[in-house]
Amino acid sequence: MSAPVSTVSDAIQAALATVNDPEIRRPITELGMVRSAAIDDDGVVRVELLLTVAGCPLKDKLHTDITAAVAAVPGVTGVQIDFGVMSPEQRQELQAKLRGGAGAAAEPVIPFAQPGSRTRVYAVASGKGGVGKSSVTVNLAAALAARGLSVGVVDADIYGHSVPRMLGADGAPTRVEDMIMPPQAHGVKVISIGMFTPGNAAVVWRGPMLHRALQQFLADVYWGDLDVLLLDLPPGTGDIAISVAQLLPNAEILVVTTPQTAAAEVAERAGAIALQTHQRVVGVIENMSWLELPDGSRMEVFGAGGGEAVAESLTRTIGAQVPLLGQIPMDTRVREGGDAGIPIVLAQPDAPASKALGAVADRLAVRRESLLGKPLGLKPAGR
Repeated sequence: MSAPVSTVSDAIQAALATVNDPEIRRPITELGMVRSAAIDDDGVVRVELLLTVAGCPLKDKLHTDITAAVAAVPGVTGVQIDFGVMSPEQRQELQAKLRGGAGAAAEPVIPFAQPGSRTRVYAVASGKGGVGKSSVTVNLAAALAARGLSVGVVDADIYGHSVPRMLGADGAPTRVEDMIMPPQAHGVKVISIGMFTPGNAAVVWRGPMLHRALQQFLADVYWGDLDVLLLDLPPGTGDIAISVAQLLPNAEILVVTTPQTAAAEVAERAGAIALQTHQRVVGVIENMSWLELPDGSRMEVFGAGGGEAVAESLTRTIGAQVPLLGQIPMDTRVREGGDAGIPIVLAQPDAPASKALGAVADRLAVRRESLLGKPLGLKPAGR
């Protein structure tokens, strides 16, 4: 005896609810993407699915995931999927839903700057270029994601953007009305100005344009519920560093330097900006600390002690403890992984550099606790 149609239909709806939109990472049924789903007398299920935009780059994945989920329902003999596209009104409803009920005309807000945000925001800074700041950012992001955290990266180095290549994020952002769905790679969501410029075109902007771009990356991109957001800042203490302090006053600064004295002195200035912005310096990472030779000895190519010197100097300057979070040895595989789009922490997890980066990630992998809805134990003063 075959199962009642209502039972099979309920099972089909339940199966569809297990399929997440690959970009938004929420069930397609919850997002209003399933227009209809019906089974005929022969057991063939026909699903009408509404894509957020025409030419959705992940249409094939949706087809595969829906087919696998529905075909597993007892009584189903086949699955046919007809794709349509959401109307502007439906996209506006989706946008409002993703923004927590705010209408399309509402001013976009930066979720990470809200009092109830549980996202740890780390602004990765350096005094000068060439210290491996982007490599550190990308590998920390991949290591944190591998530990089960929801991670996002903003490539805030507008002029020298390099994060998408180093992370292997070669997809293009998808726009849903005024919202942008960021591409993902290795479980990390990423956005960069390089995704909006043709080829390898240079970005020639002044300060106000840089500020607006960063604001859009933070407010217009749908990040979802992140545990950690990393910002790869440009070197120095210029416009972007100031904009980060204004847009994300709760961001914590992570200073990257090399052991070289000249680099360390400049890195101190990058960290000392916290005095003016009232941000916390979470720690210092010394990159390219040494090169391990075949005989097991170490060659200190860039000298020694720079990271420790920066940490001690910032501790004195700021008046709060600034730890040296880790020392990352030189390894050609770090560069190779960046060129190939596979961070070394994933490609070679047992490499000394990977272990050092992983240890830093362990220290940063702490989700911020929100006080929203928690009793604080406050009582009115007695009369």
